[in-house]
Amino acid sequence: MVGQRVRTRFAPSPTGYLHVGGLRTALYNYLFAKKMHGEFIIRIEDTDQTRKVEGAQQNLVKSLEWAGIVADESPEKGGNFGPYVQSERLDIYARYCQQLLDDQHAYYCFASHEELEENRQLQIKQGLQPKYNRKWLPEEMGGSMPPSAIRKKLDEGGPYVIRMKVPDYVSVWFEDIIRGPVEFDSATIDDQVLMKSDGFPTYHFASVIDDHLMEFTHIIRGEEWLSSMPKHLLLYEFFGWEPPKVAHLPLLLNADRSKLSKRQGDVAVEDYIRKGYSSDAIINFVAMLGWNEGEGSQQEVYSMEQLIEKFSLERVGKAGAVFNIDKLNWLEKQYIKSRPTENLVAVIKPILLAELELKESLMPPEVITSDAYLANVIELMRERVGFEHEFVSFSSYFFFEPATYDEEAVKKRWMADTNALLREFTDILYSLEEFTADNIEVKLKEFVAPKGLKAAALIHPLRIVASGVSFGPSLYHMLEVLGKETVLRRILKGIEHIDVPS
Repeated sequence: MVGQRVRTRFAPSPTGYLHVGGLRTALYNYLFAKKMHGEFIIRIEDTDQTRKVEGAQQNLVKSLEWAGIVADESPEKGGNFGPYVQSERLDIYARYCQQLLDDQHAYYCFASHEELEENRQLQIKQGLQPKYNRKWLPEEMGGSMPPSAIRKKLDEGGPYVIRMKVPDYVSVWFEDIIRGPVEFDSATIDDQVLMKSDGFPTYHFASVIDDHLMEFTHIIRGEEWLSSMPKHLLLYEFFGWEPPKVAHLPLLLNADRSKLSKRQGDVAVEDYIRKGYSSDAIINFVAMLGWNEGEGSQQEVYSMEQLIEKFSLERVGKAGAVFNIDKLNWLEKQYIKSRPTENLVAVIKPILLAELELKESLMPPEVITSDAYLANVIELMRERVGFEHEFVSFSSYFFFEPATYDEEAVKKRWMADTNALLREFTDILYSLEEFTADNIEVKLKEFVAPKGLKAAALIHPLRIVASGVSFGPSLYHMLEVLGKETVLRRILKGIEHIDVPS
């Protein structure tokens, strides 16, 4: 492996959505490979055909590419080490399984499900760790089953599996990049199944063979696979192969430090995409779930390029990482604040056009969908929205007439003469040749001062009739963006629909 080009992989099963934990695993593999000027590969592990979900493979790849994680080799792209789908590699696994049988590292097992379960329950009652009892281990491998009995079963053509024989009284040791030295006693390791009765390999067997044949130098995966390492290392030893370096990532935790699960919130990347989170924020957030740049760094917002530059497995911690949705929301806002206006225009224009297909606007469509108008809306609302789609949904009054008026705000802000003041002020607004924020502000203050009123007496009602709500950006700039015609129309409509409190 010395001097070998770094190769990492993400090997999901096509059983459904992409879990955020899976996204983190893929991201760390991608960042490490790119940091080392190596290659990142996607392999699909579909050996459990009973759990396979139609379309899941395509959705997994689509979600990864949305996040900016693009493989150098994959089922879609191909490469020099394919096929990249395990169900297309069955002849390879059969060949290596036969090698283990020939070398007496594996054996046939004809135990029924009922036998296995009975044995498991008995061991549990005896306070033992459940393991296969080696009933079908051949005599020549130290067991008690005569060769004739095994041949008879094979000739009958009944179902069987092939198990690996774990050596007795040995210690399996390895160095984890994140966790340091880890050791297992072979007494705790079961004679795992290598080939199932349906002719498909188990995950453990296929994964080891593929990781070797595809020349992966580093295996970066979740902590839940740590207990599988001794089984994998024994297979590497049986075949005489050098194992890759390994790193096991910390668990993702809920706020109460329980394991992250769907019961306490969304765990599918697709859920966050639907809610409007950007790939920038998601990637930044997921990268920080276990990794940090190091002491002294104050940086919290990273681009993909910066993550590649600064990422290292040595800075990944052992402790579980808490999934803090507030932090994700904060990051999303930081990206919205810093994202170039033209980029945001490109995102929100299709959203607005889709809305215009569903409901009518009294404002000229060619105006409100123009880049210039959208840029003005963005600059006013940049600090106020949490998601890109909220430039349309949260700020709908920039595009559509208010359907209602905030009742509580009306009760609080409307006086007996408010409608009369609004009507009188429309004449002043109508006369403005330049409908700018500065001119509107000057005229409003000149209008209220002789009446002994504060500017707020008109500012709040104007906001409500113009937008339907009692909050938002600078009133004067909001009115300027809406334009004279729209503002005057909305004032008159508001006067007509809002009853003066008695």
